Amino acid sequence: MAKILVTGAAGFIGSHTADQLLAAGHRVWGVDNLRTGRRENVAAAVRAGLSLRVFDLLDQPRFDRLVRQIRPDAIVHLAALVSVVESFRCPDLNFRLNVEATFRVAEAARRHGVPRLVFASSAAVYGDARQLPVAETSPAAPISPYGAAKLASEQLLLAYAGAYGLTVRIQRYFNVFGPRQDPASPYSGVVSIFADRLGRGLPITIFGDGRQSRDFVPVAEVARANLLAATKARVQTGVANICTGRPISLLHLVRILGRRVGAPQPRFAAARPGEIRHSAGSTRAARRELGFKARAGVARSLAALVDPMPSP
Repeated sequence: MAKILVTGAAGFIGSHTADQLLAAGHRVWGVDNLRTGRRENVAAAVRAGLSLRVFDLLDQPRFDRLVRQIRPDAIVHLAALVSVVESFRCPDLNFRLNVEATFRVAEAARRHGVPRLVFASSAAVYGDARQLPVAETSPAAPISPYGAAKLASEQLLLAYAGAYGLTVRIQRYFNVFGPRQDPASPYSGVVSIFADRLGRGLPITIFGDGRQSRDFVPVAEVARANLLAATKARVQTGVANICTGRPISLLHLVRILGRRVGAPQPRFAAARPGEIRHSAGSTRAARRELGFKARAGVARSLAALVDPMPSP
């Protein structure tokens, strides 16, 4: 049984990660400032033993005290500003929440001898890659402040691994979707927004022509990858894509989601700045280094998100 500290524990990915860590028998602490996280996301986890602390990671003394008290075997750092769009609007906030906060976590781990740190990075570090699927050795060329911040945090953590002997696992998530992803947020993922609107019989808007493709990965699979990265024995420092390796277009996404409620004709609008045209990841490093391969079917996981409106 390991002691694991999860930052951003009340968020979308964080709450699912906490659930799986607890189910595997580990002791879990969580930190969240509830800016985008929600207490209801972790209500079941708290009943199962999660110890949730509500404060901001940028409160360095408080976070430092918590790490010193727990002496965790690993920190899973998921707290972040998670929106590409918001990173354009608020680049200073993007820096504080995605770079400065990572530095604070790394420093606490260094000072108190935490042996392992798992970091939530993103496929946004690759930018608009010309060759797909992208491997971890592909050039990093982010085209948004969000992607640049994730890449800067990766470099910081890998330097800490080399300088201080910390084991660092960089998890480059692709397009994560699933329960607890807030469709009401203007910065939410396309899957949660589409699923919510289709389930309520409302029209949907595609930004661009809909032929852009994404490597959608169920959140339960991402949480399992985090569990492996935090607890698997003899894991070494490294970078891994967390994806399925099987991209689908947004038009195909709408068809899958619409099978239970009828396939509406989507509206189209201009593409958003900083959005990548095509995205697909290689799964080799995750299989080799973590023993991770996505098992859940994407089409079935997508369709399960849509609940048809009851007939009058």
